[in-house]
Amino acid sequence: MSTTQGARARARIEVTAAIKDEARRQLAAEGAAKLSLRAVARELGMVSSALYRYFPSRDDLLTALIIDAYDSVGEAAEAAHSEVVDAVPLRRWTAVCEAVRGWALGHPHEYALIHGSPVPGYVAPESTVPSAARVALLLIGIARDAHRAGTLTEPPFPADLHPEAERMVADFAGDLPPGVAVALVAAWAELYGLVSFELFGQFRRVVEDRGPFFRYAVRRLALAVGLAEG
Repeated sequence: MSTTQGARARARIEVTAAIKDEARRQLAAEGAAKLSLRAVARELGMVSSALYRYFPSRDDLLTALIIDAYDSVGEAAEAAHSEVVDAVPLRRWTAVCEAVRGWALGHPHEYALIHGSPVPGYVAPESTVPSAARVALLLIGIARDAHRAGTLTEPPFPADLHPEAERMVADFAGDLPPGVAVALVAAWAELYGLVSFELFGQFRRVVEDRGPFFRYAVRRLALAVGLAEG
C-alpha cells in the first residue's frame, strides 16, 4: 500500500469512527427510531452526499452500530470468562452473566439498541448474527464443558417440546442433551430479561439491592440448565 493509500485508509477509519460516535450521541438523545443521516452529517459539518459514501442508508449505519454493540458486550463477556476459565462451570457462568450486566449498565443506550424496542422499518441483516451470538456461544461452551466432564444433569422438559429440542440441538447445541438445549435458550432469554428489567426501571420499588439479586437469579438459571453446585 502506498503512502497516499495508507493516508486515505486512515482518514476513512477516522471519519467512520466520527460518524458512529455522533450517531451514538443521537441515539442517547433521541433514540434509534429518530436516527438521521442528515442530522449526523450536519453535526459533523459534512454534506449528506459525503456521508452516504460511508453509510449509504440509515439502516447501514444502524447495522454498523448494532454489530459494534454486540461485539462490545461479547468482548466484555469473553474477557470476564478468560479470567475464570479454569474455575468450575458455575463460576464461569456467573462471570459471563455479570459481565453482560456490567456492560449494559455502562452502555444503556447501546444495550437499548440491541435489546430494546425494535426500530420501525428496520430488519437486522444476517451480518449481525455472528456478533449477536458471542455471549450465547460462551454459555453453550460452559454447558458443553460440564457435559464432557460428566457434571451436567439434563433437566426434564415436556414431551411436546421434543421436536423443538431436537431442532435446537441440530442447529446450535451440538452434542448437548436436548433438555439442556431447551434450558439454555430459556436461560439466555431470562438473562436479558433480568438486565432489561433493571436497566429500564421495572425493578423500582421491587428489587433495591440489585447486584446480589442478579447473582442469585443467574445462579438459579445455571442450576436450571443442569450445572452442578460449586
